Amino acid sequence: MSIKKIAILGAGPMGLMCAMELLKQGHEVDIYERDNRIGGMSASFDFDGLEIERYYHFVCKTDYPLFQLLEDLKISSKLKWADTKMGFFYNGRLYKWGTPAALLSFKGLGLISKFRYGLHAMYAKSIKDWRPFDGIRATAWLRKWIGERAYNVLWKSLFELKLFEYSDEISAAWIGTRIKRVALSRRSLMQETMGYLEGGSATLLREMERFILAKGGRIHLNAGIDHVDIDNARVRGIVVNGEHKPCDAVMSTAPIQYLPRLAPGLPADFIASIEAIKNIPVACVILKLKQPISENFWMNINDPGIEIPGVIEYSNLNPSPQRILYAPFYMPKTHPKWALPNEALIEEVIGSLHKLNPAFSGDWVLATHCHRYEFAQTICPAGFQAMLPPMKTPVQGLYMADTSYYYPEDRSISESINTALMLVSSAQGDLAHAS
Repeated sequence: MSIKKIAILGAGPMGLMCAMELLKQGHEVDIYERDNRIGGMSASFDFDGLEIERYYHFVCKTDYPLFQLLEDLKISSKLKWADTKMGFFYNGRLYKWGTPAALLSFKGLGLISKFRYGLHAMYAKSIKDWRPFDGIRATAWLRKWIGERAYNVLWKSLFELKLFEYSDEISAAWIGTRIKRVALSRRSLMQETMGYLEGGSATLLREMERFILAKGGRIHLNAGIDHVDIDNARVRGIVVNGEHKPCDAVMSTAPIQYLPRLAPGLPADFIASIEAIKNIPVACVILKLKQPISENFWMNINDPGIEIPGVIEYSNLNPSPQRILYAPFYMPKTHPKWALPNEALIEEVIGSLHKLNPAFSGDWVLATHCHRYEFAQTICPAGFQAMLPPMKTPVQGLYMADTSYYYPEDRSISESINTALMLVSSAQGDLAHAS
């Protein structure tokens, strides 16, 4: 294989993993990142003296691509496991959740509904091939298994507060793999177990960066590209700050919605296939508290007085001197709340905490923050697999992938790694034979 000069767009885990694989193969690699740091959605920031991730991450027991990378980088010892708990706040009361005993003691459903819910969870856990469920709507699938009452109590608000007008379109494969991933991350029927990296995702990102630089790769921060230079349906290079930089191939790991602007040489029908993929943004509130709100790692919420689908007390997974709570607001840009300032969303979360824990008072709040990300959640309707454009674009030397390509799996660093391997694989033939 001849050595190729390759430009990677985006320095999140997917872009970094692409670079690692290409450097192993002997190629010359430059990564271009418009942010001032690597990591993408897994990047950390200084939260009042504490290095913390912008958006929470956790590890499940089936995250095999991540385990392999940690082993390759010789940092497997940084992966820690903890027994975690889940709660469900329903109509003004916080219930234990996630175990058969919790389900049986829940007051919001009758015995038959509970049996159907438990049976469905066991069934979802056992499914090995989700392709037959790609064309089935999740809401219909859930209602069929658990009934209308249980759907309204346990799922309806989660769909509506995260997916809004898209709620009734989502694929059963998409929601089913989420049920399965969490269900398999248990050490027993009664105990959920989740993982985290000591030092957070920054531990992994630093080792990936160190590997890339040691192999001669280059990472350019604050360096969003102007466009991909395309001539006669072939990549000739990229333009950064008005300067042309020749390369043989471009791999974009940025949201694919950016590609029509960055690569105006793409055919109209391919652009249309990209534009058919929809996303919902997120505004994620982060609080540093004196005391925990609950004993739970995550808490789903179905309460008429709280317009948040749930809160994540990250410090109940990864211990911290102060208590860290995430509260994500997923919403389309057309939603009135998206236009609100961050301070208003922070105040809404703080205003809800007394309902979740009557002992809460405002002096518990030590620090606040809110991050926004435009392409946080891909909308995966029934039949989504056929909607995904190929990673190999019609322009020779231009390849793309983003979190859409995790489908039907959940968003995770492990899936970023797996998708990066697929993206590099999609280019292997061209890189081997291109002159």
